Amino acid sequence: MEHRAGVYEKYIKRLLDIILSLAALMVLSPILLLTAVLVRIKLGRPVIFHQERPGRCGKIFRLYKFRSMTDDRDEAGNLLPDDLRLTRFGRLLRSTSLDELPELLNILRGDMSIVGPRPLLVKYLPLYNDEQKHRHDVRPGLTGWAQVHGRNLLSWEDKFRYDVWYTRNISFVTDVRIVLLTVKCIFAREGISAEGSATMEAFTGTPADDETVETHINS
Repeated sequence: MEHRAGVYEKYIKRLLDIILSLAALMVLSPILLLTAVLVRIKLGRPVIFHQERPGRCGKIFRLYKFRSMTDDRDEAGNLLPDDLRLTRFGRLLRSTSLDELPELLNILRGDMSIVGPRPLLVKYLPLYNDEQKHRHDVRPGLTGWAQVHGRNLLSWEDKFRYDVWYTRNISFVTDVRIVLLTVKCIFAREGISAEGSATMEAFTGTPADDETVETHINS
């Protein structure tokens, strides 16, 4: 199904992204500065972690976050598993979503939106089935429909169901609802890690017998 942007998505959503991300950067500048100093002290350099991620239509951009892991390695020089490099301070950054604040710059630049499917790893691009690919019909977001329905506690298939539903049901009311639910999730610190993993286990593709993605998820 071809994505067709409505009036809100085409003319208003981007304007709101610019205004709100710029305002947030100004208001939150003391928190950004304090977080940067603490990251430098507790985790070292670089303070800002960056990684290539796919955006709208799969276009690659550089995503910015505060680093939340150490660079500890084993005797062979290989990075230790995530759960060993994620310190107590790093877990605090993630549980409060403070590590995500530099993404406001991505929103201001037009790489991302305040609300949309979360930008995942580039290596996942060839693994999506035809329906899951529609999560890239819109700009990725700082928060999204999947994040307020379980975040990393969801299976990959459920997460993509929520993502695709959002791309087909974008509206001002939906975006406001997601932002409000996000605030609730942050204070409740819900869905930070999947069971048995520091964050979320890697996506390896949807089994052929489970490729139908139901997009009517409206609760």
